[in-house]
Amino acid sequence: MGFAAFVSVSALSGPAHAGPVPDGPRAAPVSAGAPAPQDSGAGALAGNPLYDSGEMARVTCPAPGLDPGDPASMEDFLHEITDCLDTAWRKQLTESGVEFEPPTRVYWYTAGQSPCGSYPAAGTAAFYCQANEGLYLGIQDIVENSAENEHPEAYTFLLSHEYAHHVQGEAGVLGRFHAVRAAKGDGAAKDELTRRNELQANCLGGLFLGSVAGSYPIGSQEHANILADAERRGDFAPGDRTHGSPDNGRLWTDHGMDRSDPAACNTWEARKDLVE
Repeated sequence: MGFAAFVSVSALSGPAHAGPVPDGPRAAPVSAGAPAPQDSGAGALAGNPLYDSGEMARVTCPAPGLDPGDPASMEDFLHEITDCLDTAWRKQLTESGVEFEPPTRVYWYTAGQSPCGSYPAAGTAAFYCQANEGLYLGIQDIVENSAENEHPEAYTFLLSHEYAHHVQGEAGVLGRFHAVRAAKGDGAAKDELTRRNELQANCLGGLFLGSVAGSYPIGSQEHANILADAERRGDFAPGDRTHGSPDNGRLWTDHGMDRSDPAACNTWEARKDLVE
């Protein structure tokens, strides 16, 4: 079984349709001619205060033991990593003046219903629902949808990506994204905005991974495993252009891990080729 792509169910209700290194430690790959919305202030896409919050503080988060085939082990693992995510992002957002509340955790064993729809659905092992600020992951489904991956860091990356949608929500990015996207009449334009949103989540997830690299620890092999997983969750199917190419999924994840600053994750101003 192959890897499933990330599924973003981050709308207020119902599902969202779902390289070169720039100069400077806080720079994102940008172009003066980028078509992204040029707004600023709380709830903005391109000029959000999140990007002025500075480098993420290092977080002590030793990886708990994990047996992916043991549901109880997976549940404990997810909760411990989520505790680390809560700590890291509460500090980061609070310092940028953003009021932060952690997401509601729904780590399921059996089918259920969220405000954003029923779960599991085809290819859906993890999603974020903005309607109730819910972080949803299937304890066994994420293993099946990850081709029985044995590397704990792959599940940490998956979790950090979905958690990043909550970070976007707290910063006002997610709501603004949905409003801008809804105003677009062209399907290709909608998909481009969705890719910018999803690739930003890759990058923000990478920021967290970089912040715990020393204590987790994430060495060269773990780093390679994370980037390989990011590639596998990119857009492969013809016509599916919502999460970014495998190369760009890898690029933005690596960029976040390397730069450790939310300013590096401003995908809304990135060149179009970097969000294909």
